[in-house]
Amino acid sequence: MYVRTIQRKNKDGSCVEYVQLAHNAWNPEKGFAQAEVIYSFGRKDQLDIEAIKRLVNSLCRFLGPEDALTLQANEPLAFVRSRPAGGAYLLKALWDRLHIGTCLKAALKDRPFTAPVEQALFAMVANRALSPCSKLAIEQWAAEEVFLGGEESPLQVQHFYRAMDFLLEHAEAIQKEVFWSTASLLNLTVDLIFFDTTNTYFEIEEPGPSELKAYGKSKEKRDDLPLVTVGLAVTREGIPVRCWVLPGNRHDSQSVDRVQQDLNNWKLGRVVWVMDRGMTSDENRRILQKAGGQYILGEKLRGNHMSEMALRHPGRFKVVADTLQVKQVHVGEGTGRRRYVIAYNPQQAEADRITREKNLERLRCELEALNGKRRKKPECRLLLHPSRGRYVKELKSGKFKIDLAKVKQEEALDGKYLLSTSDESLSVEDVALGYKQLLEVERAFRTLKSSLSLRPIYHSKDDRIRSHVLICWLALLLVRIAEVETEMSWAVIRRVMQRLHLGEFLNEKNRILRHTALSADQANILKKLKITPPKPFVKLETTP
Repeated sequence: MYVRTIQRKNKDGSCVEYVQLAHNAWNPEKGFAQAEVIYSFGRKDQLDIEAIKRLVNSLCRFLGPEDALTLQANEPLAFVRSRPAGGAYLLKALWDRLHIGTCLKAALKDRPFTAPVEQALFAMVANRALSPCSKLAIEQWAAEEVFLGGEESPLQVQHFYRAMDFLLEHAEAIQKEVFWSTASLLNLTVDLIFFDTTNTYFEIEEPGPSELKAYGKSKEKRDDLPLVTVGLAVTREGIPVRCWVLPGNRHDSQSVDRVQQDLNNWKLGRVVWVMDRGMTSDENRRILQKAGGQYILGEKLRGNHMSEMALRHPGRFKVVADTLQVKQVHVGEGTGRRRYVIAYNPQQAEADRITREKNLERLRCELEALNGKRRKKPECRLLLHPSRGRYVKELKSGKFKIDLAKVKQEEALDGKYLLSTSDESLSVEDVALGYKQLLEVERAFRTLKSSLSLRPIYHSKDDRIRSHVLICWLALLLVRIAEVETEMSWAVIRRVMQRLHLGEFLNEKNRILRHTALSADQANILKKLKITPPKPFVKLETTP
């Protein structure tokens, strides 16, 4: 495909040139290629130059950033390099909208810091969201592989560690101010607070002297390695409120007291805590109701007398949605009276039935082999199996069989989950749907561990571990705001925005930094986030 000009001679003897877009097509009848006109731009002396410029810029969207910048530059300037700039530009705009820099400056005003603390912290947060790597590697990443905006003063490893120490020192105030800025900016609803914990491991043989690193039950099946526990509270929109770093051997339920006390100091107003089954205990119920708080807690379906009484309680289910039916029951008398909500999901019930049938079929085969020849190890393994062991019954003869009564009991639990709440003002539907939103915390943990690469953690000191988690929390905050406002995943946002590059051009007297042309997808993302598009030219320098 190419652009050509042709000449036409008028009757008065004058010549007129026309500009055409053409390509060569093979003519099988004549046996050679012929030019075919795809589009005619009209007379050369009457061309719409601005329209042609728009066409060229539009075509540049389909080129790589380096090729697009080379074509958009002035011919006398040589192309030097280009770096992704769109992702960092978006994150910096959100950083400024949340007044994070203002919070840092307020904390820095009485400190004689010469290191660029805010610049270093933003670089580490942006790195988590865009291309996670170690603090040592961020120095090269910030200098050569990305354009973070602002002044291009070089960042060193010492700046990152000083900034991490400063962040930890002011963690409480910064988290509080940043959250309230976010709540005001996005008009967040803070009546429900969802809390859950996860843990992450360190790939080292011994934890050494540490208050955090300890051996415990790993949620990633790495009990052989030392762990730390990370607690996270989020709003119903999935925006992180605050994070905690706790010892790795601490049970989930042991973190509730500290979490409730910390957030009570923020004076959030009326708050209903939503927590999973791991947090359920009478002590935690009392803790969560301090200072007028309320709770919605997931309850264990098995092994709890109150839960079993609630599940046996008669009553009809009310249809809330195609995948949710609910009913309310009360168990106990006087001060011990407790409100329960039983939720039933027909689709989940069918999935539970299919899973159980597969387990029973496999169990029959294992029991047949086991009863034929007694072996100690297979017996123990089968009885302790988390999903199949509950169906096994040992006879007086020493043989094993499937406990049909137990199978019937499990059938009654298909598709159900049990909730308890202290708030009588919440409707049954609000309790059930509110608990389902607890998935937002699990989603946040997945983002922390995947997109933001919480692990591997390269730090050994407890303070640095806490700072690392805080940096990941700040990155998660920016990422979730972008996802909520654009209704797109961060993976898509990052991929689209990272195609916006900053190119550097140079000749003997001039140095120019300019962005690639904004694509329609990039412009749409920035519009949804209410971010002003970047200026085409970042810097124009003339050397003497």
